[in-house]
Amino acid sequence: MMAVASFSYAADAWKEGTTYNAGAVVSYSGQDYQALVTHTAYVGANWNPASTPTLWKAVGTASATAAPTSAPVVTATPKPVVTTAPVVTPTAAPVVTPVAPAAGCDNVAAWDAAKAYSGGATVAYNGKKFSAKWWTQGQAPNAADQWGPWKDEGACSGSSATAAPTTAPTAVPTATPVGQTPAPTAVPTVAPTAAPTAVPTAAPTPVATLAPGQEVAAPTKPQVGSYFTQWGVYGRDFQVADIISNGSAAHLTFINYAFGNIYEKNGGYECGIVNKLEPGATDANAAGAGTGGDAWADFGLTAKRRVDASDTIKWDDPLAGNFRELKAYKAKYPNTKLFISLGGWTWSKWFSKAAATDGLRKQLVKSCIDIYIKGNLPVVDGRGGVGSAANIFDGIDIDWEFPGVIGQPYNNVSAADKQNFTLLLAEFRKQLDEIASANQKKYLLTVAIGVGKDKIDQTEPREYSRYLDWINMMTYDFNGGWAAQGPTDFQSHLYADPASPNYLDPKDPSKRSLTSYYNIDDATNQLLNAGVNPKKLVVGIPFYGRGWTGVTNANNGLYQKATQAARGTYEAGIEDYKVLKNAAGNEFVHPTTKQSWKFDGTNFWSYDTPAVIQTKIDYAKAKGLGGMFSWSLDGDDSQATLMKQMGKVAQ
Repeated sequence: MMAVASFSYAADAWKEGTTYNAGAVVSYSGQDYQALVTHTAYVGANWNPASTPTLWKAVGTASATAAPTSAPVVTATPKPVVTTAPVVTPTAAPVVTPVAPAAGCDNVAAWDAAKAYSGGATVAYNGKKFSAKWWTQGQAPNAADQWGPWKDEGACSGSSATAAPTTAPTAVPTATPVGQTPAPTAVPTVAPTAAPTAVPTAAPTPVATLAPGQEVAAPTKPQVGSYFTQWGVYGRDFQVADIISNGSAAHLTFINYAFGNIYEKNGGYECGIVNKLEPGATDANAAGAGTGGDAWADFGLTAKRRVDASDTIKWDDPLAGNFRELKAYKAKYPNTKLFISLGGWTWSKWFSKAAATDGLRKQLVKSCIDIYIKGNLPVVDGRGGVGSAANIFDGIDIDWEFPGVIGQPYNNVSAADKQNFTLLLAEFRKQLDEIASANQKKYLLTVAIGVGKDKIDQTEPREYSRYLDWINMMTYDFNGGWAAQGPTDFQSHLYADPASPNYLDPKDPSKRSLTSYYNIDDATNQLLNAGVNPKKLVVGIPFYGRGWTGVTNANNGLYQKATQAARGTYEAGIEDYKVLKNAAGNEFVHPTTKQSWKFDGTNFWSYDTPAVIQTKIDYAKAKGLGGMFSWSLDGDDSQATLMKQMGKVAQ
């Protein structure tokens, strides 16, 4: 056995479409690489070992042994069988009294204004049959509305075609908006024995946990939001006060504060705030990666520019920093909702483990609500304490990157993430509703999601969306400097391009690779077809660009080879809009994908211009989507050019 163990052998060649286990060794371009995490090298994704340092590490020069005569057999790690999958069982099954449907036609039921329809559902209305293009509720079919949710499938045959009622039936609605009392199955008619002697001045309305089939109501108006970065107050010098002075505040309906972190604590995982340098920001393999924090930016420092110049901060005040500025901002703009966003690319390390059991989910959610909703900050350098940050945040945004799919190599990932993501959001909804009932105030819950097909496939969009007010679609970072040797492409675009390298065969768009689905339209349709309410989908706009240098000077740089990521102010391959708008080169717009880029003969930058944002606004309105948000406020110019354009989605 010792002799066999010491035998030298050549690593198998890396191959697209193969699933590699963590620790597997392959050869690529004369170099051996070892897999850092278990993953699938999706065809077309170009996740080769040389271009994906988060998936592979070099371990030496490849052996010169001849390649095997037969293709290596790679056995994918089977998904673990969850023998005790959590089952959410209501304490009392809701009683539903069936309501006879209105007359339909050709064995197709009539459209019901109170019923929610998923994509593909068919109904009858005014003598015609219609099929749903996507999730819809309450919007009557209209043959003349080509942009609406219904497709005209033609007239009904026979005499059974009866027009659908013009008024909604009186059935109990399937979803009760948070903050309202769910409709009971039967209302008792018992009169009180005596009139009350006094009427309470403010009787709180109890907020019930969502029953099976119920859903948090979608916003009635388009949302316009953006992320404010915790670290932006340093080198970027973007302060909360700048949101007002540059004109962004007049357009915003919500702001997400990025980010809050999660830590191992008390036998589980909890929200917390510490002062600790984040090593994972520059070295994903560093010890302690993913465990940093910045209490100084959150509630310690004094902002360089103040929202309220008359507000003096004393040395012993429990609250300063960004949180104090957000509190002052809220006083000036009380209708703008403020969220704490948890996780992000760097701080999603513990989500998978924290969501693994009912007890761990309860522990995590309780701790996050305690810090950010109740405002019980930890005491750090003399600031913080019980209630010091109360009444700042209106809700919580979960930015888990990504359930079931590895993001940073130090993250935890489980096959059970798909269901546990839904259960975690259900627990956040439950505990937020409980404190909402106590405080007589509604608290919001949102998520930011990766929109690659591989990421959406690892979640349950219809189920988890029931607990949310809306979904922030991260419709950007489709490509970037991490693929420096591959063709230059767009970091965000509206539609797929059959002529681009995103397809396996340009002559046959049906044979699509995974990356061909990385576009706004495909992502939106996948979520709509899964049953998500379109009003809950908020499209993401990048206030930055991604770029390459050493680009072949042909086709205006589009789909050409590059040598490396372009030079950026803070990070290679990335640059703010405020810089790119004045950079050298000519701007171009792709006729199919509707995306712009700039090329100067060697540097290729993909980013959104105001004109491109307008194209995406037109798309969002045509699809009936819930608005737009951006990453991030500090990338815009001093006149808030992109934010002012993005705000037109609400007009």
